[in-house]
Amino acid sequence: MVEPKPLNQAQPKAFPVSWDQFHRDAKALTWRLAEAGPFKAIVCVTRGGLVPAAIVARELGIKHIETICVSSYDHNKQGELKILKNVAESIVSIGGGGGAGVLIVDDLVDTGKTARVVREILPKSHFATVYAKPMGRPMVDTFITEVSQDTWIYFPWDTGLAFVPPINDGAA
Repeated sequence: MVEPKPLNQAQPKAFPVSWDQFHRDAKALTWRLAEAGPFKAIVCVTRGGLVPAAIVARELGIKHIETICVSSYDHNKQGELKILKNVAESIVSIGGGGGAGVLIVDDLVDTGKTARVVREILPKSHFATVYAKPMGRPMVDTFITEVSQDTWIYFPWDTGLAFVPPINDGAA
């Protein structure tokens, strides 16, 4: 009998998300947000927030869409946080300042560093993500699925079709 190989704890857990699953999860996020609104504008955190923000904007009928461009990841790991494009002052001033009535949308909150920076710009806004990890979870108001901190989410725009070996490759 072949003993199963132990899972390599140094490797992150893989959580691949298909386009269909992401669309369902973003739509579920919209159902929750419909109860939290109304919202006057959406600020999507690029690039990951672009796809869910488009789905949320369509479903909630929000036409005023802005971006904040934040860079913190490469395809493997988190790096230094940089704001590449800030939010327009017309959005920050909604609701008397601080972004009251503004919805921020991102695909994922991981450590919460990006969310913290965006929240400093729009402290009165509602922050929503499709997925949340425990370290970043307190930074968002609404999310759909929580995954463990050691999980790496493979979004459909970052992947292609390829063979994936079984988790327990070598079991009898």
